[in-house]
Amino acid sequence: MPQQFQAYLIGKNDDGQRCQLTQLDDDDLMEGDVTVRVEYTTLNYKDGLALTGRSPIIRKFPLIPGIDFSGEVIESGHPDFKPGDKVILNGFGVGEEHSGGYAQKARVSGDWLVPVPDGLDTRRAMAIGTAGYTAMLSVLALEDHGLEPGDGEVLVTGASGGVGSIAVAVLGKLGHQVVASTGRMQERDFLVGLGAAEVVDRADFADKPRPLARERWAGAIDVAGGNTLANVLSQMKRASAVAVCGLAESMNLPTTVAPFILRGVTMYGIDSVMAPLERRKQAWQRLASDLDPKLLDELSFDLAFDELPRAAVDILDGRIRGRAVVKLP
Repeated sequence: MPQQFQAYLIGKNDDGQRCQLTQLDDDDLMEGDVTVRVEYTTLNYKDGLALTGRSPIIRKFPLIPGIDFSGEVIESGHPDFKPGDKVILNGFGVGEEHSGGYAQKARVSGDWLVPVPDGLDTRRAMAIGTAGYTAMLSVLALEDHGLEPGDGEVLVTGASGGVGSIAVAVLGKLGHQVVASTGRMQERDFLVGLGAAEVVDRADFADKPRPLARERWAGAIDVAGGNTLANVLSQMKRASAVAVCGLAESMNLPTTVAPFILRGVTMYGIDSVMAPLERRKQAWQRLASDLDPKLLDELSFDLAFDELPRAAVDILDGRIRGRAVVKLP
C-alpha cells in the first residue's frame, strides 16, 4: 500500500500560484529509479522565489519545491546506490520541473545523486547546500584559471548570503586575502570570523561603472550581477578572472568590452544546475576537506519545516544570514 508523507505542494490556477503543506502518498512521487527518505533540506534564494511566486521558477504544476536535499536511500534500481546509502541532490531541475526536497520522500534519477563524502553528514551537507556547492564551483573555476594564495585580494560580493558566506570561509581557509562586500555592514564581525581580511560596503559598487578603473582584484566571486558586477569587472587586475554565479541585483550587465580586451579579464559562468557528475563530486570532496566544520556550524541555523513560507519572504528581502537548515519532521 502507498505510504503517506508530508510535503509542500505548489499548484496553479487562474488566480495564480498557491503553496500548501499537505499529505501525499507514494503514488504522487515523480518518475525515478531511486527513492530517498529526505532527512534535511535548506532554503536557497531560488527556493524563496518559488515559494512566494515572485519569479516563474516552477515550470510544472503541481510540484513539490526545494532544489536540494540530503537523506537515505530506501529503494534503488540504480547500480550505484543501495538502501542505506547517504546521498545529496542539487540541480537537474529538481524543485523547478521535478519534485524536490520539501517533502519527507523524493524519487529521482540516480544519475542526479552524489554520495555524502567522508567528513560530512547529511545535516552539514545541507548547511552547505546548493549555495555552498555553487561557491565551491566558483572557487574551482578561479583555481583552474591559476589563482593562488598570495596573488592579491579576492573579492566576494553578497558575502552575508549563502553563496557568499561559504565562499569567504573556503577562500579564507585556503589562505587567500578575502575582501567581503555586503549591504549589511553590521555583519562585519561575522564575516571577519569566517575569514574575511576586510569588509566593504556594497554601496562602493553602486556608482555608474567606468570602462576601466584602478586595478585591485586578483579574483572575484560575484552573486549580484548588474551594476555591481560591471564595477567589479572594471577593477580586475590584468589576466585575472571573475566567477559569476548569481543575479541577486540584476540580470543586466552594463559594461563594455574594455576589461576583456585591454586587461585580458576572464568571466566564468557557474552552472550549478547541470554541472557534470565528476565536477560535482570534486566540489563536494573539496567542501568536506576545505571548509572548517566549526565555521560551517556557526554560519548555519535550524529552521522548522513549517516556517519555510515565512522564511522564503525573509531570504528575498535580505533578512537571512548564512545557511538555513531544515530537518524534515
